[in-house]
Amino acid sequence: MDKMHAIPIIIILVLTLVAAVLLMRKTVTVTIDGKPTEIVTYKSTVKEILDDNKISVSSKDKIEPALNSKLSNKGTITIKKAVNITIDSDGKTLKIQSAEENVGSMLSAEGIPLNELDKVNPGKETKLYDGMLVEVVRVETKNVTETQTVKFAEVFKSDKGLANTKSRVIQNGEDGKKEVTYKVTLENGKEVSRELIGEKLIKNPMDRIVMKGAYPLMPVSRDGSMMAYSRIIRARATAYWAVNGVGKTYTASGRKAVRNPDGYSTIAVDRNLMPYGTKVFVEGYGFATAADTGAGIVGEKIDVFFDTYKEACNWGAKYVNVYILR
Repeated sequence: MDKMHAIPIIIILVLTLVAAVLLMRKTVTVTIDGKPTEIVTYKSTVKEILDDNKISVSSKDKIEPALNSKLSNKGTITIKKAVNITIDSDGKTLKIQSAEENVGSMLSAEGIPLNELDKVNPGKETKLYDGMLVEVVRVETKNVTETQTVKFAEVFKSDKGLANTKSRVIQNGEDGKKEVTYKVTLENGKEVSRELIGEKLIKNPMDRIVMKGAYPLMPVSRDGSMMAYSRIIRARATAYWAVNGVGKTYTASGRKAVRNPDGYSTIAVDRNLMPYGTKVFVEGYGFATAADTGAGIVGEKIDVFFDTYKEACNWGAKYVNVYILR
């Protein structure tokens, strides 16, 4: 073949080679975590393109299309890089990487099932981020039945034949029993709440019955025994003394005025409130007999007698309970 014929053939081969190279050239958009970059490449598969551009991917990264897929001009590669996640679940702490969209899909991909009542913190729709801690709380409910004590009641009854300082038990109390059912909620095996859903009495309690005396007795004794009274008067008590000398002062009733701490003293009263001769007990003074009266002693007032002016002054005036004795 002469040179004139060889030159056209060479030109044709060169043009064919250039056309083939131009056909292999393509522009591809690679998007990593939402950030796109255009790449000019002569490679055909996703893996070749990434390797040629030193773009590394891990086994947990998500790549679309797959690594062995072939791309044409204007093709796209989308990469979602996996982030580091810590999962606390079922008493274990797991360190993983995930490129899933949210917590729920990540747990599903990792083979961690969720029951209907289980809790996830943060929630299943939360998007993943690097360094995230995800806590799975296992929630379960169960019914628990317990036997509980029903306390007996204490019932008091009045007995007019018994002194008001005394009481007696005529029936001992006895506790009852009941079955109580709760709906118990547990989180990771620990009880967090319980709701009463039913109870059944299986043994009735028996009341404790106490008879309380209603027969009135004074709060102080005489000769070792309590004394009965008919009523109590709240009176203003003043004091007077033996102005004519001890043993020489007489009351309006004609009796000698006496102060006898160990027996009965004489006091002045309103005769419309209590007649002469009425036996009383004056709080803070002692036993006394109504034997005197005075112009200022009207209504619920009394005047207690002392031997000396000093004793009368020491008493002064005060309000006291006056027990009218039977």
